[in-house]
Amino acid sequence: MTIKRNLILAIESSCDETSVAVIEDGTIVHSNIVASQIKSHMRFGGVVPEIASRHHVEQITQCIEEAMTEANVNYEDLSAVAVTQGPGLVGALLIGVNAAKAVAFAHQLPLIAVNHMAGHIYANRLIKPLVFPLLALVVSGGHTELVYMKEDGDYTIIGETRDDAAGEAYDKIGRVLGLPYPGGKKIDEMAHLGEDTYHFPRAMLKENNYDFSFSGLKSSFINTVHNANQKGEPLNNINLAASFQASVIEVLVSKTLRAAKEFKVKQLVLAGGVAANKGLRDTLTKVMAEELPDVELIIPPLSLCGDNAAMIGAAASIQYQKNQFTDYALNAKPGLTFN
Repeated sequence: MTIKRNLILAIESSCDETSVAVIEDGTIVHSNIVASQIKSHMRFGGVVPEIASRHHVEQITQCIEEAMTEANVNYEDLSAVAVTQGPGLVGALLIGVNAAKAVAFAHQLPLIAVNHMAGHIYANRLIKPLVFPLLALVVSGGHTELVYMKEDGDYTIIGETRDDAAGEAYDKIGRVLGLPYPGGKKIDEMAHLGEDTYHFPRAMLKENNYDFSFSGLKSSFINTVHNANQKGEPLNNINLAASFQASVIEVLVSKTLRAAKEFKVKQLVLAGGVAANKGLRDTLTKVMAEELPDVELIIPPLSLCGDNAAMIGAAASIQYQKNQFTDYALNAKPGLTFN
């Protein structure tokens, strides 16, 4: 008797990447196709929702076919279809949701709705087994959160940004410096060449909570640039980038370290697009080794930091085990949260 493999076809279309993956047992990646739209949005300095949606329409079917072919599986081999329900851009989400419903209906497969942020956390499960209780630092273009998990699929937000997310601040600062979108990678590169000479504020660093705020930092940065320009004073863009990044990283790492100590976690995982930031990765690695050497730190490879369907499949496998399926009334939820 042949035992059926647990294979999930996962679809991600929350923003400007169309991605489809085939994941086995929530840990083995058989395919992970990602069609990026960065070049289409670059000239606008940010993601244009209507353009993103149109690209998803054009690419979704081809991505599904490529993922199935690369994984060398047929639809009858699949155990379920998973899709990002939210958060994200509503038009973009709808393309993925409707594609997933069509595949599930056509092949009589269970349908699983996944929270995009849970996907970012479970990208780490593709690297190592998750050990609970754990703390996740989720840092992306739209989110900055500290999430405590006492077991699989259980999420408690213990801290979050009150205004701009860290990734959002990076993109805005990138525009001020005249960098092409997305500016985060270039700022990170510049930061390693400069020094923290501008000493921007570390908002909420000493407050007795785990929340974040980057709006004041952004305003301080912009005011520094505008004041210097009005006075005709020279600015060192390399040091500006280094000073900005030093502020962001100090706040993120300090609060994360304090939370990891208070909640006595066994594991700390880094998640989200900003997890690709070398300064953040290096600093977190150094500080954890020095102050919490018994807590395992997992940082996903760069290929799993951005939006991708493999992470959605990894998260979906837990929901599959718990029989957490949805029906064809599934709709996109652009403001979906853990709570």
